[in-house]
Amino acid sequence: MDAPLDGTSSRRGPVRAPQSLVAGLGLIGLGLFGIWAGSDLDYGSLRVIGPGLMPFWLSVGVGLCGLALAISGFTHDGAPLQAFTLRGPVVITLAIIAFAVTIRPFAIGGITTPGLGLIVAGPLAIIIAGYAGTEARFLELLTLALFLTAGCMLLFGDMLNLPIPIFPTAVVQAMTGVLPARTMLRIAAGALALAGLGLLLVQRRSSRREPIEVARHSLTT
Repeated sequence: MDAPLDGTSSRRGPVRAPQSLVAGLGLIGLGLFGIWAGSDLDYGSLRVIGPGLMPFWLSVGVGLCGLALAISGFTHDGAPLQAFTLRGPVVITLAIIAFAVTIRPFAIGGITTPGLGLIVAGPLAIIIAGYAGTEARFLELLTLALFLTAGCMLLFGDMLNLPIPIFPTAVVQAMTGVLPARTMLRIAAGALALAGLGLLLVQRRSSRREPIEVARHSLTT
């Protein structure tokens, strides 16, 4: 019997979509790891949300999505396992490490890295992680990083009031007593969002000019 043209699995065994099954098991493992890693954090309550409440439910959600995906591997036809390169896992791991060593001061032997806060560690990790794919473009990644970091600053630092370092340690020390922390956070998040919007407009203009320049070049040649 020939293989289906759409690339789905034609096996008659219990596993009908090996790729979905493996991906689901991976998400389940990630969710369990998140629950274990945040088990020592205080969950708080719905009125006073603790630092462990959102990571816990996020991990639960990831695990449930993985469970649904794994079950679909037995109930729906899907793609078989495909070959993969190490570029993605290696780059994502580097992005996580970069975030961990830059958001807070991190001691490595006798050297301690300066704490740069989420405003620097967030975009850095997003840009590095974006290069896990082969079609990464720096300006697009930078635009995404600015918008996502601004959103995370407002969500975690302003709305949820979680104890996450937002600014570099030197900036916090210099601005203490000058501006309220929440006001400074909102101003910085707005600045990041405006910068991201500016980059987005620049990219749209350049994308509109490309067809015109191609047409002019074809006419001159």
